[in-house]
Amino acid sequence: MNRSADDSPDWLRAAREHWQWRGKGRPPFAAVAGPEQFSVWDYPRPPTLAPETREVVIRWGDVEVARTHRAIRVLETSHPPSFYLPWDDVARHFLQPAAGSSFCEWKGPARYWTLVDGERRLARVAWSYPQPLAGAGALANCVAFYPQDLNCSVDGASVQPQPGGFYGGWITPELAGPFKGEAGSEGW
Repeated sequence: MNRSADDSPDWLRAAREHWQWRGKGRPPFAAVAGPEQFSVWDYPRPPTLAPETREVVIRWGDVEVARTHRAIRVLETSHPPSFYLPWDDVARHFLQPAAGSSFCEWKGPARYWTLVDGERRLARVAWSYPQPLAGAGALANCVAFYPQDLNCSVDGASVQPQPGGFYGGWITPELAGPFKGEAGSEGW
């Protein structure tokens, strides 16, 4: 197997290299960011892991699942950030391992989690990277949540889910898109 200077296998390099948009320029269809907004088209690829000190709260109905000022935002071209919360700030007793896995060419192998509270279940609502790839090591002791069926907020601002249901990005008021996952975004 041929390897590059970064010692990545060929299949991983190929997966990483196929992305056209890498945050070095906005496509013509990118929305104009308003004052105090950021364009997701300025985020890099490979993604940046950025410390987040604003308060992040996740609620499932009347149950608080997590609250932290120590989240990590993953900033990746065309995506609203995913927020990774330290396990220490999550009510972990509500989470049970879920079936299945996936692989991200930037972060590595993911495992999934189901929220359980008595008879209530929210299947595969969270994911983690317990053994992340080089460059994503800060995510090893964190978990991220899909916001679709949860009440998530960042400094009191309600989060909207990234379109499409596949990705777990959190859309907050300071972001300008369009966002990966919208109709027609398959080639981004």
